[in-house]
Amino acid sequence: MRILRLHEADGLRHFAVILDEGEEAMACLQLFAKEQRIGAAQVTGIGAFSAAELAFWDPERREYLCHAFARQAEVVSMLGDIVLDEKGQPACHLHALLGFDDATVRGGHFRMGRVRPTLEVMVQESPAHLQRCFDPRLGLAVLGSLRSRAGRRENTS
Repeated sequence: MRILRLHEADGLRHFAVILDEGEEAMACLQLFAKEQRIGAAQVTGIGAFSAAELAFWDPERREYLCHAFARQAEVVSMLGDIVLDEKGQPACHLHALLGFDDATVRGGHFRMGRVRPTLEVMVQESPAHLQRCFDPRLGLAVLGSLRSRAGRRENTS
């Protein structure tokens, strides 16, 4: 994993995170977020995987249904955010759209991807830190509070 700091001003940073063949994308991005102490950021990416796992949230079962793909795929689009989890640690929440050699496309909640040959991820930090909170009505953690960079917490509801 190579990290390039593209811009920094007023305490906000923009990064390019470049992953190489064989690296596992979610693990690398989680490590990056933790090391850089990212509290809120927008994430976009493109590249390719030799294997990947996507998931779909089933609201009736209150669980993710996982789909593994053990073949080469283009990362047509990767979008998401990095926010603080319920324990105050940076956590990646990403969705991906994968394109295959037969021109079919699959998308969903991104769980895992083995990079081949590269993955280029852009991370743009936000001025306020966001935090996920467990919503018992939905059965999962959703964005629930906002914390300014100074540490002041605001309710977003």
